[in-house]
Amino acid sequence: MARRRLLVWRHGQTDHNASGIWQGQLDTHLSEVGREQARTAAAALAAYRPDVIVASDLQRAAETGRTLAELVGLPIRYDERLREIHAGEWQGMTAGDVAEQYPEEQAALAAGEDLPRGIHGETVSQVAARARAAVDDLLPTLGEGQCAVIATHGVSGRALVASMVGLDQHAAWMSIAGLRNCHWADLQEYDRGWRVVAWNAGAGTGSAR
Repeated sequence: MARRRLLVWRHGQTDHNASGIWQGQLDTHLSEVGREQARTAAAALAAYRPDVIVASDLQRAAETGRTLAELVGLPIRYDERLREIHAGEWQGMTAGDVAEQYPEEQAALAAGEDLPRGIHGETVSQVAARARAAVDDLLPTLGEGQCAVIATHGVSGRALVASMVGLDQHAAWMSIAGLRNCHWADLQEYDRGWRVVAWNAGAGTGSAR
């Protein structure tokens, strides 16, 4: 039987998401579509009966997390260590512009090299380390049988999940599709560690068992 549960939840859509713009740590807000996604996902996540909700302090994740917190009547805590990867000079640029202006860096990323995004931004390994530190601080407060929801971002969410289950970050980057807006990963703790029970679960697809 699983002892504890973590639901790693990506925020709802933003206008930058819809326009293909690199956000990184730009503090963008949810779009109207994103707010509706958050409401729909929150109704599904409420069925898991969460005990703890923690979110990145960037507004798109914070607002997503608050939607669930208000629905289930729980407080929410914010942790800057759960922020998205810092994308350096690419923040605010379209994906097309980045591909055109930084072809060598884009080719390296496609090959799985863990270079700093946007020249002076973060690597995935750095993101994994800080997000994992946030969860390591959270876990001692989570009791047997309890569930925590972590509202975060696409890259940071995947990096965190890979770290929790001992998966090499390069392998995760190359082989696991990113979390879609307002979808989540379901991690459960067993005697020998954490396992991914569901990936890219969403309203109508997740299981609260």
